[in-house]
Amino acid sequence: MEPIKAAIRHFIAESILFSGKNFPYADDVSFLENGIVDSMNIMEIVSFIETKFGFTVDDSEIVPDNFDSIDCLARFVVYKKQPERPS
Repeated sequence: MEPIKAAIRHFIAESILFSGKNFPYADDVSFLENGIVDSMNIMEIVSFIETKFGFTVDDSEIVPDNFDSIDCLARFVVYKKQPERPS
């Protein structure tokens, strides 16, 4: 899961925080509670996740449980990348 977290950290640091490669927060820090991202940034993160990891994010999946920290995002990516199980 570390390569996924590293890619997400790098994207947020460079494209949202404009801090180069340095992401100055712990992986479990809430983006929303700490004002790290806003609603427009969430849409940028959605676009990045879809492009980088090759899946579509449904509107119903754009919730804090999936998008509120590096840890949440990494778990969401791992979940979405799992092969679909037969019904």
